Amino acid sequence: MKRRSILKLAAATALAGFFSAGIALAQDVIKIGSSAAKTGPLAGGAAVTHWPALRFWVHNVNEAGGIKVGDKKMKIELIEYDDRTTGEEAVKNVQRLATVDKVDFIVAPYGTGLNIATAPIFAKYGYPHIAVTAVTDKVDELAARWPNTFWTLGTSTELANSVADVLTKMRDAGQIGGKVAMVNVADAFGIELANAGKPAIEKAGFEIVYESSYPLGTQDLAPVISEAKRASPDAFIAFSYPPDTFALTAQAKIANLDVGAFYVGVATAFPAYLGANGSAAEGVLGAGGVNAVTDKMQAFYKQHLEVTGKAADYWASPVMYSSLEILQQAIERAGTIDRAKVIETLTNGEFETVMGTTKFEGNVNRKFWTVGQWQGGVFHGVASTGLEGEKAPIKKSGWN
Repeated sequence: MKRRSILKLAAATALAGFFSAGIALAQDVIKIGSSAAKTGPLAGGAAVTHWPALRFWVHNVNEAGGIKVGDKKMKIELIEYDDRTTGEEAVKNVQRLATVDKVDFIVAPYGTGLNIATAPIFAKYGYPHIAVTAVTDKVDELAARWPNTFWTLGTSTELANSVADVLTKMRDAGQIGGKVAMVNVADAFGIELANAGKPAIEKAGFEIVYESSYPLGTQDLAPVISEAKRASPDAFIAFSYPPDTFALTAQAKIANLDVGAFYVGVATAFPAYLGANGSAAEGVLGAGGVNAVTDKMQAFYKQHLEVTGKAADYWASPVMYSSLEILQQAIERAGTIDRAKVIETLTNGEFETVMGTTKFEGNVNRKFWTVGQWQGGVFHGVASTGLEGEKAPIKKSGWN
């Protein structure tokens, strides 16, 4: 009996030691959750800009020993879920990450609509929400409603005004005439941009000779290009998401849509866009852009490809990575994984990233790229809200 008691005591002591070590180990890991599209209409875009940039950052952090929190370094454990490009699934995933997985931080989903859909859940559980792939005119309203949210890409009006400004420069340079065809995807992103774009383009003195919208996930966009061509525009503008950006361009090539300015939205900056279109991409305008010639940006592209096996795009990839750099710096400055203190640091801090210096004013980044263009095999920024490195836009000269 005495021998059994000693053995039980030894086992209990060993077990207690095991659990104590497990708790200590768990405390040396920061659990980060991410819910974004792996299937559905936005999966292609997330596969280029969201998931690779996130995994690249996690790799770099862990290779460096982790995020410095106080006097120790904590490595990252990443938990991933597919939101299937639906708001319902995105909300369930974020709820699960917060309540079941009990992660320390959650990365924002991919796309404007899904960021807005999940914002109340981020707020409910007190998570910082860096809405890195959302464009909406409601950023100031949303930031006031949810002070835990931070918006990186600006407003629909700013992006639309920049499109109008670029068209104006091209018209004044004699590169295009005054007739515009404008279409949009019928999603929060496309609808807001179209609502802001139409008055901006008309105010700039252009005549909109054709306008239309189409549902998210539309496969056949030949009728849209056909009707646009029938209107004989000088410029074609599409506030589009990745699948339709590629489809509209493919149909424009088939129909030989002869315009001096051809603008399509998200995914124009993807390396795959250049791969799919080759020399026909030259002169195509699109959303976003970067100053591709900085040392930081060059190093980012090189290392991103080496680590992930995927080429980063010329807009959302580095912006996504920058948002994670910002989160990391906020944690390190706060010296804790206490989310309230990290949110406070995000609100008041200035951060150095691959995209340059970022500071949230009223929880909104006010300096960002708005329009880019393929020139010489690189998607250069041609318009921004105050960044350095803008290139002059060039005329689109055919599709061959």
